[in-house]
Amino acid sequence: MRIGIEAQRIFRKKKHGMDIYALELIRHLQIIDQINEYFIFVRPGEDDCLKESKNFKIIEVKGLTYADWEQVQLPRMASRYNLDLLHCTSNTAPLFSPVPLHLTLHDIIYLNQEFSGGSWYQKLGHYYRKWIVPMVFEKAKKVYTVSNFEKGQIKKHFGASEKVEVVYNGVSEMFQPQSKASIKSARIEYNLPEQYIFFLGNTVPKKNLMGMLQAYDIYSNSEQNPIDLVMAESTESELDQMLKKLKLEHLKQNIHLTGYVKQADLPAIYSGAEVFVYPSLRESFGIPIIEAMACGTTVITSDTSSMPEVGGQAAFFINPYKPESIASQLSEFLNSFKYFKKFSAAESIEHAEKFDWESTARKMTNHYFNRQVEYVNVRKVVSTS
Repeated sequence: MRIGIEAQRIFRKKKHGMDIYALELIRHLQIIDQINEYFIFVRPGEDDCLKESKNFKIIEVKGLTYADWEQVQLPRMASRYNLDLLHCTSNTAPLFSPVPLHLTLHDIIYLNQEFSGGSWYQKLGHYYRKWIVPMVFEKAKKVYTVSNFEKGQIKKHFGASEKVEVVYNGVSEMFQPQSKASIKSARIEYNLPEQYIFFLGNTVPKKNLMGMLQAYDIYSNSEQNPIDLVMAESTESELDQMLKKLKLEHLKQNIHLTGYVKQADLPAIYSGAEVFVYPSLRESFGIPIIEAMACGTTVITSDTSSMPEVGGQAAFFINPYKPESIASQLSEFLNSFKYFKKFSAAESIEHAEKFDWESTARKMTNHYFNRQVEYVNVRKVVSTS
């Protein structure tokens, strides 16, 4: 088969969830399938993070805008390379695909007005997806989503459909407990304190930055020596604006901003944290939950949407709409830190091992070929049907 995979943004330096998904899926398809032909369509960028191999060809496609790249240039490439199918990996796809379309629909959060805020760029993306997703959903031959929770949301919005399949995300092999030397190196590079609570989020409303800051205030006021908060993704101006809005400017002296954290540095920052807090209001999966667990770090996350499904018995859950719930769990955990650390690290790692990108890639090929495929080794593929 000749399989096209849309991976428009994987060569950009600052990658996020859907970029990581596309990159890891392709890397593991490269390992397990050395027979079928793959054509990876990317936008030129600075981070040459994927290499060609015998049956994997990288095609750089230029476009004036995101929409031009996806709606005009990508269909042209699909025709030019005579594909048997085109897999679009990031929620949206061409309205007029010349070949059978497979779509990864990570979520339909943008169809909910409650989560439509953020920067102007985030709002623009929100409205683009809100307009195009219902149409490409109808046109797609197969639709993949990343949790049973999200499949239920898709069913509620679009109706029951046999073409929707759940294929869980994975966690990269780089996420594992790090050495003291690696943790120290990350601490120096990002100017981190010896002890810290780690929060990974931005100004998108669903990430619940406001609730996290309110919770940290409650926690700080209840402790004689509160542990500092390390925040990734948010900028200083965004933090200042939020603290001013909440009248919590006094917290800034205990908050450390890392800015964007390179993927290679995340394992050390997770490993060095006393606890990872992920109080999101809405997730379709929540890859950081599994990343932190794979590093042996205890996770406090929300009891909403997909997070109980992903965190399972290995996470501590809070009500993200109640800052006092987040603060209470933080205090309870940190005040019993040695006990919880001893018994939760191994459980976290064991749970994270259930999610791996190779399994994701194997399940995906079963859907590509519409049959169960058994990989005897990396050089031979045998069908069981």
